[in-house]
Amino acid sequence: MPVLPTAFMGTAMIFTCFTLSALYARRRSYLFLGGILMSAMSLMLLSSLGNLFFGSVWLFQANLYLGLMVMCGFVLFDTQLIIEKAENGDKDYIWHCVDLFLDFVTLFRKLMMILAMNEKDKKKEKK
Repeated sequence: MPVLPTAFMGTAMIFTCFTLSALYARRRSYLFLGGILMSAMSLMLLSSLGNLFFGSVWLFQANLYLGLMVMCGFVLFDTQLIIEKAENGDKDYIWHCVDLFLDFVTLFRKLMMILAMNEKDKKKEKK
């Protein structure tokens, strides 16, 4: 199956589900995720810098899967943060759209890398 359409459809489904979850959740129930997500991003940065010296495929894959989970959390967090900002008077819808667009693009990139690696492994097994 082609990687690009699969990654796009998967990203669209993930983004839609997590956005709807944030929209229908209690008000401000996912805003606590901000600190956890930023700490996870810091740990991912440190592990990717360490991986420059080690060159571990396992660490790269772990960082990739963790990044996918963190980006799912950012969709929840950013959606609720946008709702809170809008209710408090911040109607900068262009910046809010850019924020969600960056979440979508990062989700797409992570998912596409995972699918491409899995496709490469399947081709190796067939040979």
